[in-house]
Amino acid sequence: MKQTPQAPGETLAAPGTLRKIITASSVGTLIEWYDFYIYGSLAVVFSGMFFPEGNPLAALLISIAAFGTGFVVRPIGALLFGRMGDRIGRKKTFLATLILMGGATSAIGLLPSFSTIGLFAPVLLVLLRLVQGLAIGGEYGGAAIYIAEHSPANRRGTYTSVLQTTATVGLLLSITVIVLCRLVMGEEAFNAWGWRVPFLLSAVLVVFSLKVRLKMHESPVFTQMRESGRLSQSPIRDTVANRRSVLLLLAALFGVTAGLGVAWYTSQFYTLYFLQTVLKVDFLSANICVGVALVLGTPFFIIFGRLSDSFGRPPLILGGLALSALGYVPLFAWIQTAAQARDFVQIVAAITIQIVFVAMIYGPTAAFLVEIFPAQIRYTGVSLSYHLGTGVFGGFTPLIALSASSQGNQLAGLLYPVVITTLTFIVFLIVLRKGAHSEVARRAGLRFEEHPIPTSPATGVIDSAR
Repeated sequence: MKQTPQAPGETLAAPGTLRKIITASSVGTLIEWYDFYIYGSLAVVFSGMFFPEGNPLAALLISIAAFGTGFVVRPIGALLFGRMGDRIGRKKTFLATLILMGGATSAIGLLPSFSTIGLFAPVLLVLLRLVQGLAIGGEYGGAAIYIAEHSPANRRGTYTSVLQTTATVGLLLSITVIVLCRLVMGEEAFNAWGWRVPFLLSAVLVVFSLKVRLKMHESPVFTQMRESGRLSQSPIRDTVANRRSVLLLLAALFGVTAGLGVAWYTSQFYTLYFLQTVLKVDFLSANICVGVALVLGTPFFIIFGRLSDSFGRPPLILGGLALSALGYVPLFAWIQTAAQARDFVQIVAAITIQIVFVAMIYGPTAAFLVEIFPAQIRYTGVSLSYHLGTGVFGGFTPLIALSASSQGNQLAGLLYPVVITTLTFIVFLIVLRKGAHSEVARRAGLRFEEHPIPTSPATGVIDSAR
């Protein structure tokens, strides 16, 4: 069995406690992903409501661009909440992100249209997307770290892979709620006002998740670092202003998360837009096809997470990147042909295969990122590298690909995901193929051993004067 390194200062939770930790972390993160993706799932429906009329395609592209603004600020949220997570604790930080996300999502459901308040409508919409982006920027890293720091090394991939399903399940939940509302209300009512219901439902989900998370305790790794005075005094500076840490951050970005983000958004969000906008598949059929594929593909996140405990994270991540890059063109061509024949079974099959490839990358990634970043900057490093990759590189995939596809060649938009996932594969192979034992990760960890953070001899608390 491939052994994975134990987290510094690790104190393992009892099995029953660990199940509660995984449940509480995953449910909260699932709800935050639901909140974040409900916008993307409904962009086609309300794209004309918050922007001037006259050009439906322009309105859709602007709406997707507004969707992208949430991704731009995710790295800022990663820095803001990463610092909080490394300074005041994992638990308090992702309680704050949950409240922020739920409030912003519910507000979108109450936002007046362009015909009512004019230009304030798109301005407020973008501002709320920015708040959502800040919140999700601090959520994922905290939840992944919280689970990993309670888990035994030989099961870390298995346990954190449950969390890895939440992005996909959050999207699936958003699609399910949308489809049910559409069926119950009818197309006319749903397009007029019913699309607001999925946004408003967020308030109920957030209250439920808060009740669960308030019962959680702080991570044992963070507790031990705090008690021994080993917390970083400035996690942001220690992450982005030190050569060793910056190199590790860049390696994680260009060697893992950029390709992961592009693969995820291509297989799920761009596929949804591709079906509706490029291939003219009706709204309900397109969402059902993607939803069924998500149901079929989601278990593979846990399967590959578990396999990474036995065979190591790198082989699976490399395999997923390679298969994604090689599979985009033939799989989307298959979707194209199947859509022309209105063969939805084949469409579902092609999307499911893409999701399986993504699961090979994403399933082991949480454990991989936690293991390569030193504990003192773990929240900041994991969050920043993850959200730069998935937020910036991945988040703009639908906009870039859809813009290219609208020029005549329906498959032209695939050039971007092919290039990014191929480059990520190459960087990972060169720099990170040994995982936590890679030179770039080893050097970043050694920095904290060679230069201990100053503490007060009397109290063990960080001495800010030094």
